[in-house]
Amino acid sequence: MFRQLSSDSTTNHRNRAKDTIYALSTHPGKAAIAIIRISGAQTRDVRCICLFTAIYEAPLPGPRQAVLRRLWDPADPSNTLDTALCLYFASPHSYTGEDMGELHVHGGTAVIASILSALRKLNLRMAEPGEFSRRAFANDKMDLTELEGVADLINAETEAQRRLAVRQAQGELHQMYEQWRVEMVKGMAMVEAYIDFSEEENIEDGVYQAVRRQVELLEAQISRHLDDRRRGEIMRNGVLLSIVGPPNAGKSTLLNRLAQRQVAIVSPIAGTTRDIVETTLDIGGYPVVVQDTAGLRVANDAIEQEGIRRAVDSAKHADLRICMFDIQELADPGTTADEHDWDPILAMPNTFVVLNKADKIGAGNLDSARIGMWKERLGITNNVMTVSCSTMLGWEQLMDTLAGRIGANWESAAAAQMPLTKARHREHLEQCLVHLEAFLRIDEDLVVLAAEELRKASNALGRITGKTGIEDVLDALFSTFCIGK
Repeated sequence: MFRQLSSDSTTNHRNRAKDTIYALSTHPGKAAIAIIRISGAQTRDVRCICLFTAIYEAPLPGPRQAVLRRLWDPADPSNTLDTALCLYFASPHSYTGEDMGELHVHGGTAVIASILSALRKLNLRMAEPGEFSRRAFANDKMDLTELEGVADLINAETEAQRRLAVRQAQGELHQMYEQWRVEMVKGMAMVEAYIDFSEEENIEDGVYQAVRRQVELLEAQISRHLDDRRRGEIMRNGVLLSIVGPPNAGKSTLLNRLAQRQVAIVSPIAGTTRDIVETTLDIGGYPVVVQDTAGLRVANDAIEQEGIRRAVDSAKHADLRICMFDIQELADPGTTADEHDWDPILAMPNTFVVLNKADKIGAGNLDSARIGMWKERLGITNNVMTVSCSTMLGWEQLMDTLAGRIGANWESAAAAQMPLTKARHREHLEQCLVHLEAFLRIDEDLVVLAAEELRKASNALGRITGKTGIEDVLDALFSTFCIGK
């Protein structure tokens, strides 16, 4: 049943691919300029570019030449719709690989509506979400990883996300995965030759061992690619930063300062924050998902206890942690800071200690014996920062430190090789690796089974780039695109 549905979907897309489509490619609403795209065989009809009737026809613009045209309603030549810049892109040298046209019109709502209505009168079809990009894929203008990069580029909110998306859209992943797939196909060809001709002694000695050596190399390369601590996925989806600490240390105030708006309720009443409050921010050009958590202390209230459990769980699963204390409380024994065992959290990697409310104590008290004892207990004095969320004292150092650690841990490590950015890629690479490892375990006497494992490994890799079995992936991907893309 599933195969039949998939086949029907493919046939439907092929039939609709014969249509000439159009769509608004810029954001709807008032603007100086709006761009309307057209793609398909009818684009060469001059009316699709200039909307002229036979009486008012003008020559088709040359490929990649911008010409100024007055646009007319094809049903009423006396009705001028707009004056537009018109461009024509001849197949295959276009985004979709088909003949394409672009109308750069004034971005008024009524202007756009009138031109879209005129195109409907020419029996063109409104494009579906992502249909222009789907046609680019069908015409081998892009592979699936490049299209995913385009989608990420459209959705990028920070500089780091933009840089990563551009690399993927330009084909870095495609080149690497395609190189691996080609090596596997070569290996399959050599193994098949070994099967067919080895008994006739028409094949060189050591062919099978040469394939094994190549597979061992591929297995090592893919294993290294997978062993990336999910850097690419973290940079794409956001670094998770958990703010933990005792009640009233200023955690919610810190979140509000980072967000530059009121995200969390701030109150002098201990235990105000009971559930995790989360927001996504841009810190130094990096996407960061910040979580404010319940204050850690001995609590008798069942709801607060659950909040504390969630706070500890947040710290365990975070990529970065800020452990925040009220510096005034550290100076006095018997405070809530003494009620919790902080050592497990402080021992976690990428943990920073922030001593808040430094403006509340004199400069001489910053080096008091008790605060010195706490710093010694923390054991990571280079990660201890003194700030004031009220006066912004030490704020620049805090922001620079966070951005520096994110860049050093995740982005710089991805500079040499394009990292994995999607769980889908990881899943197929892991499947590929399973088959490569199975190939290496098979004796030379069972060479037919070995060839089958190589074929499965190549197919698993091909699903990433779109070479094999990806119709359901295409449907999911293109549903996230805007109509004009």
